Amino acid sequence: MTRMKNWIVALVVGAIAGLAAFAVPSQAQSWPTRTVKFIVPFGPGAGADIGARLFAERLSKAWGQPVVIENRPGGDSIVAINAFLSANDDHVFLFGPSGNFTVHPFVYEKLSYDPKDLIPVARVSNTILALAVKADAPYKNLKEFTEAARKEPGKFNSGLVQGITEFIFWGYSHYEKLQIAQVPYRDINVAPVDLGEGRIQVVMSSLAIVQPQATAGRIRLLAINNKSRVPAAPDTPTAREQGYPSLEIEGLVGVFGLKTTPEAIKQKIAADIRAAAADGTIGARLQATGQVINVGGAKEFADSIEEQRSNVAGIVKAINFKANK
Repeated sequence: MTRMKNWIVALVVGAIAGLAAFAVPSQAQSWPTRTVKFIVPFGPGAGADIGARLFAERLSKAWGQPVVIENRPGGDSIVAINAFLSANDDHVFLFGPSGNFTVHPFVYEKLSYDPKDLIPVARVSNTILALAVKADAPYKNLKEFTEAARKEPGKFNSGLVQGITEFIFWGYSHYEKLQIAQVPYRDINVAPVDLGEGRIQVVMSSLAIVQPQATAGRIRLLAINNKSRVPAAPDTPTAREQGYPSLEIEGLVGVFGLKTTPEAIKQKIAADIRAAAADGTIGARLQATGQVINVGGAKEFADSIEEQRSNVAGIVKAINFKANK
């Protein structure tokens, strides 16, 4: 009798577990049913574009459906965001860095979209960010650079990537009481060239942007802005290591979906991205473009973004930044 009871209990528990397992992922199992699109807020060849295409190739095989890339550059990423939201399609996602629009609520008094309509689905990678100076500059580390800039207020000029990178540098300048003018660039790729020619004194951007001039010996990396040293520049210390945590920033890149995206589909995408990255091939190729693979689920991505947003909010308050009307 006891055996019979145990058998019945086991049968019931197994049936419930089977039903639960079937019910939760069933929606994810049938998805995608057609072509999936990743909208990238940059042109072809940008770091996020390369990452999107590498993952698209693997995901297409895993999903049995085409995964296409649509490049929608311009407008401080707002063009791509609006294209993504207006599609209103659970097969269309935004693939790009969170830093491009983490700052939007602080920069613009009125936005053409509601930031709450975008939800993190999966973290993919971290862009490597670096601070560089002219190769023959007399300062060999961040401390010497900071002291030199402080001694000559208004004589140093900077080239900064638009968005969160600007805010991080503005915060550092505020906390260190520096007066460093910012030179506006329509194409930030020109800034490292100007740095090498001595027309500006510092550039803070992705490693991919400064690497060619650094390799050519015209400029020198002074600090990595990420939390940890990176294989692409192993001998360059981080800003935090040098005593300047205000310059620390992680360039978060990932997949964003609609707020209506089912949890099961978010979990499936994150799991499949993790599987695609497992053999290290994509990671190695991303490293060559100045990125570090850092796959995470929706919650991990959301937590990373919130840390980023909170950091920007503190800087906005400290420097009394006013949004554009």
